[in-house]
Amino acid sequence: MIQLDVTIMGQPYRLACKEGEETTLREAVHYLDAKMCALRDSGKVKGNDRIAVMAALSVAAEFLSVRSPQGPLSDMSILEVKQKLEAMHHVLDNALTPQENLF
Repeated sequence: MIQLDVTIMGQPYRLACKEGEETTLREAVHYLDAKMCALRDSGKVKGNDRIAVMAALSVAAEFLSVRSPQGPLSDMSILEVKQKLEAMHHVLDNALTPQENLF
């Protein structure tokens, strides 16, 4: 195992990976960093935890649509996928927002 020092959204991370997999991991870091920075810069998503979750959902949706052409996103347009992601974002916002006056 080797250690890689990377930066995601301005935060440093030290990651372990197998020898020979450094390039793939660096590409993954770059891809995730770009997704997260785009979400942050759009101003629509606030908070690093929400940005990370939305980026993860976006990457998972992309993965599922590529991995299985007949999968859950195969019959959906890009607009429909974006609408589903926005709906998930709304649910996450409600779940992650501190609840006031619960009692």
